[in-house]
Amino acid sequence: MVLFKICLSIILVLSSLLAEANTRIKDIAAVEGARENLLVGQGLVVGLGGTGDNLKNTVFTKTGLTDFLERLGVNVQGADIKTKNIAAVTVTSTLPAFSRLGTRIDIKVSALGDAKSLKGGTLLATPLLGADGNVYAVAQGAVALSDFTPVSGDVKTKSSSVETNGYIQSGAIVEDEIDFSFVDMNNIKFSLYSPDFGTAIAVAGAINDHVPGNTATALDAATIEITVPSYRKNDLVEFIAEIEGLEVIPDYKAKIVINESTGTVVIGDKVNIRPVAIAQGNLIVNVGQLDLDQFDEKFGPETDEKKRGLVDSFADQRRGRSLHHFTEGATLSDLVSGLNRLGVFPRDIINILHNMKSVGALDAVIEVR
Repeated sequence: MVLFKICLSIILVLSSLLAEANTRIKDIAAVEGARENLLVGQGLVVGLGGTGDNLKNTVFTKTGLTDFLERLGVNVQGADIKTKNIAAVTVTSTLPAFSRLGTRIDIKVSALGDAKSLKGGTLLATPLLGADGNVYAVAQGAVALSDFTPVSGDVKTKSSSVETNGYIQSGAIVEDEIDFSFVDMNNIKFSLYSPDFGTAIAVAGAINDHVPGNTATALDAATIEITVPSYRKNDLVEFIAEIEGLEVIPDYKAKIVINESTGTVVIGDKVNIRPVAIAQGNLIVNVGQLDLDQFDEKFGPETDEKKRGLVDSFADQRRGRSLHHFTEGATLSDLVSGLNRLGVFPRDIINILHNMKSVGALDAVIEVR
């Protein structure tokens, strides 16, 4: 719980500091067409210490091994192969934009059959195909596993890594390029990572303030089109770099992300709460000018200290103080900070947020993961 409070306090401080911070266009948008491409292939990992596929159960492994050996001039047709030192795997990678011939990229290797571990194995040359079926890279190398074993005091705890998944850093070489050229482009489109009409308008405005002639137009919530000025067509790369370096203030929806399994609450900017009274067990929180009845007396934000002390005397026997008042228009950050000071547990905070949303007192989108 202490760690939760520390993390939440850091989040709230950063949220307040960065609420009005400027963001570069390159951090929230990308040039349309200049994107990554997914690659996939199927290959063989050899050199396993008896932890490979059972060839009787995985026919595709045996077929792949037979084809590989025949390409090398070894005829094994009809032979009873019983090795357990080989495993069929899928090889996946991402081809970055503007990758050139000879560029090395990282790959991930995952077992296809019933292999128990890929530890100590070597991936044989495997072609990686794009969505169009063409080969864009070839992968090969020693497979590495994430086999870090956490240590608690003097006792090593069991590693939770999966030994049927591995990776090879710089394990593939680009053999073909995806053509994309800025030459003769009259229009450039930027696509926002998180579509928002306000952000799209802000980006277009920042570009028009930098480039004379109102060259930028927000087409929709995710796309900004820029007409390239005639005097910048000869240095288009530099022009795009200037556009990406411009700063804007993004405008996003008020949002709360809750991870119920870990009790983590992440609060975005502009999350406001309406007047509401919250009762969680012995805890009472009053936001705004709502009246609370306590011991047949009016107990609201205007209650004098004498009457308030009657209830506070009972609060000393419970965790925290039983009442905390927020003025109308308080942010959710204020509410959560107050609940923490009152000693409310993370699970209770999550329940309170859900209930506030249900009664319409919370102006935000709640996303549960």
